[in-house]
Amino acid sequence: MTQLPPFFRALVIGSSGTIGSAFVELLQADAACAEVVGIHRHSEYPIDYQHPETIEAAAKALSLSDPFQLIINTVGVLHGKDWMPEKRLADLNSEQLIDLMKINAIGPALTIQHFSKLLDPKHSVMATLSAKVGSIEDNRLGGWYSYRASKAALNMLIKTAAIELARTKPHARLIALHPGTVNSKLSQPFRGEHIGRPALDAATDMLKVIQNLGQEDSGCFFSYSGEKLPW
Repeated sequence: MTQLPPFFRALVIGSSGTIGSAFVELLQADAACAEVVGIHRHSEYPIDYQHPETIEAAAKALSLSDPFQLIINTVGVLHGKDWMPEKRLADLNSEQLIDLMKINAIGPALTIQHFSKLLDPKHSVMATLSAKVGSIEDNRLGGWYSYRASKAALNMLIKTAAIELARTKPHARLIALHPGTVNSKLSQPFRGEHIGRPALDAATDMLKVIQNLGQEDSGCFFSYSGEKLPW
């Protein structure tokens, strides 16, 4: 049984990014999707995690339309123009830790707070892109302190929100999704252009995972392959 009903409405957050735009393209071509809305920093209803007030404002603006059966948040950052992932404990600095927490954990948490109100209580999914390196149990190589910590924090926030949402919207699902290595600006400095997959392939795989979720899968962490990942 698929999780998404026929003629569902979808919202892609971060739709100007590599994976976000692939989701928009995929959903626009899906006959079962009645409408897909994309938002980003420069859209009609802008959302910018450097300015948290835009999160609530965008959600309020979109709440005037019909509810969504699918919301996908693809926003995330691994590196910036001034820094790269830390290889050693000696590389840690507070600015980098704060920036990644803001974009990878705090912003998505506030997005769940405000945008979960837009989910159809009858049948819906909100998927947030996380990363396998955010799994504490799976951490075997070390390094990448800020990125790992921010994604681990995100995973906890998703799990906690899913427990609460089960009380108010028992037919809505919150999940964390690992997209794998994708050909994108995020992965490019790490040979992503050589070892990654096309974004459309990654989006297709993740949509299949979403379509096959059961009620018991809310609050879980999945890979694009459908494998349930350890926290």
